[in-house]
Amino acid sequence: MKIALMDSGIGLLAAAAALRRLRPDAELVLSSDPDSMPWGPRTPADVTRLALGCARAAAAHRPDALIVACNTASVHALEALRAELEPGLPVIGTVPAIKPAAATGGPVAIWATPATTGSPYQRALIRDFADGAQVTEVACHGLADAVQRADEPAVAAAVADAAARTPAGVRALVLGCTHYELVAAAIRAAVADTAHPDLALFGSADAVAAQALRRVGAAGSAPGADGGGALRVLLGGRDSALPAAALRFAEGRSLAGAAAPLTAERRVLDGSL
Repeated sequence: MKIALMDSGIGLLAAAAALRRLRPDAELVLSSDPDSMPWGPRTPADVTRLALGCARAAAAHRPDALIVACNTASVHALEALRAELEPGLPVIGTVPAIKPAAATGGPVAIWATPATTGSPYQRALIRDFADGAQVTEVACHGLADAVQRADEPAVAAAVADAAARTPAGVRALVLGCTHYELVAAAIRAAVADTAHPDLALFGSADAVAAQALRRVGAAGSAPGADGGGALRVLLGGRDSALPAAALRFAEGRSLAGAAAPLTAERRVLDGSL
């Protein structure tokens, strides 16, 4: 079984790590285009063009399913991706976890990129799934880009800025960009001083990984799975290694051991930072 994931950059690590936990035997193809980041400020047409490029590069390796591990791409490009690739290749989008967050019963904040915040797509999700909960949309300027660079001071500054615009008393915080899941602990720490002490964070990685496995008819750990599923990394469509920034996060390190060469031409993972 082979599952592909695409994103602008390393935001796909969270869903890839979730897949590795659920099915250690699965082959993973990670396709991104970090040179084009950030996608958040781009036009919908530009996001669609870039997402199609990443998806086509991944599809060339004949996966059984493709996860669009990017909220911005899911907002603007999911329809185009499905039109081109389905039904031959199931395409699974990433949806902010608004429904389970609203089930906590308290005020909800959604942290997302400027492109996703206030979009008709996100507003429709709030309308359909917030179940009457008070929802505040918070645009996180520069956070995804800072995470992509593993730039701790920039991450801290962007998180602090978004936290200052998050209402006190929030009980649930939705991480509406896959990059944000990589710094969930920092986000929780920044918001905890002003939010409800029982603040719950809601990401999408686990649900998206489970949905992909359902779409290909595979669920749970494979009998005898030993974590040997291969990993192929594509940057701008070219075989590469996991970016050094990926190894600054637990999710990237959890995948690094599977990044052995798939072919004689494939470069071996360089673990240096």
